[in-house]
Amino acid sequence: MSINKQQILDAVSEMSVLEISELVSMMEKKFGVSSINNNNINVNKVDESVEEKSEFDVLLLEIGKNKISVIKSVRSALSLGLKESKDLIESELPITLKTGLNKKDAESLKKEIETSGARIELK
Repeated sequence: MSINKQQILDAVSEMSVLEISELVSMMEKKFGVSSINNNNINVNKVDESVEEKSEFDVLLLEIGKNKISVIKSVRSALSLGLKESKDLIESELPITLKTGLNKKDAESLKKEIETSGARIELK
């Protein structure tokens, strides 16, 4: 009698977690494999392939309650004139303030503008 994959899957889905654990142990012994080692190898491969982001964009999401303070912060941080800063802040949100910054500079800019009450996001 031949059992297909779907029948095996149906049988396993009716088992308790303890029964499945015992089945896995039996399969490991029968075939001389270990599911734990395979999982560790896969995790290591995933970790190696994940790269840390190196460039960030700084987005203004909300101005907050103190608009004047935000205008001053943006003016100072971006070296803009008063009118340019005001026009930028009053444009449609979200606003991209700077692009292509390294993590340290992006975090610094975020912190500087958030102290004025604005909500900033790094992407």
